[in-house]
Amino acid sequence: MSDELDLLYTDVEESVRDSVRSLLAKRSTPEQVVRVYDGDRSGLAELWQALAAELGLAALLVPEEHGGAGASAREAAVVLEELGRYVAPVPFLTSAVVATTALLEAGATDRLGELAAGERTAALAVPFSTAPGRAVPAVSVNGGVLQGSVHAVAGALEADLLLVPVRTDGGLELHEVSGGDARVTPVTSLDMTRQVADIDLTGVASRRIAGADAAERAVGRALETGAALMASEQYGVAQWCLDTTVEYLKIRRQFGRIVGGFQALKHRLADLYVTVESARAAARYAAAAVAADDPDRSVAASVAQAYCADAAVLAAEEAIQLHGGVGMTWEHPAHLYLKRAKADQIALGTPGAHHALLAGLVDLPAA
Repeated sequence: MSDELDLLYTDVEESVRDSVRSLLAKRSTPEQVVRVYDGDRSGLAELWQALAAELGLAALLVPEEHGGAGASAREAAVVLEELGRYVAPVPFLTSAVVATTALLEAGATDRLGELAAGERTAALAVPFSTAPGRAVPAVSVNGGVLQGSVHAVAGALEADLLLVPVRTDGGLELHEVSGGDARVTPVTSLDMTRQVADIDLTGVASRRIAGADAAERAVGRALETGAALMASEQYGVAQWCLDTTVEYLKIRRQFGRIVGGFQALKHRLADLYVTVESARAAARYAAAAVAADDPDRSVAASVAQAYCADAAVLAAEEAIQLHGGVGMTWEHPAHLYLKRAKADQIALGTPGAHHALLAGLVDLPAA
């Protein structure tokens, strides 16, 4: 671990948090979020435009010379903390983090201004479960058109620009495809606030934006950055679950006593508090390492994912159980957080996959 990385929040980061939280408190309430499970996605584009264009969040990772804000992964991580706290159904992670990073690393900067302004939304066309450093499923190209399909892609439903890894004899290339040209089929997902989709690209024309060396680097860096910063979203989910559960146990009475006064529940909450605070530390270090392009960034990303993914699920499960019967109801928002946590647990690599990556990164011999 680098001793030079500061994990404390800056005044700028807290200002970003306040702006995002203020907007989401009004426009991403549990009542509004749960509508997507009934198939009502009518307000999602408007919410994303408010975040992307009005607050300028889509521009955070885009350099100023390309029309962006020139911010860093630290500010993006704070945004993801709040998006996790509100389980907001917006493509910030898939477009403003993963796809934007892929374009930057590939040197394909001509689309960045449109993404930064919120005029377009992009998605990297790989299965959402793909871990950094693992083989990337890719389609082929024949006669100038693509052949093949990609399954379980996050952010594809909102994207009007698809970044497609293409396997050729010379190696992996990265191609650009208009979202309207591909056949995108929604898939019923556990977490409908980040619904995945299957993409059929057979017969679709594309434009190559990166050759073999640049494409491999771009896709790998995009997945790694996504995994590192998704830990902040997982921390946000876990923090909401802890805060909401503590507040509930302060007022819930049973057997004539406030439930929060029972020693056994105090112990469970204390353990959960330690878990959530540890998740925050891991997520903050991963974001700081990415922002500084620290040599430890790959290790930090896998440590954060290996820990935060399980921490978010534990916090959501504890929230439902400690809320008692009401926690099991559709009307209570706890189920939204469990679904986001469980979906994130297998996204961009499972904890097991990241433990395996860590073994290689720190030269840990196989058992």
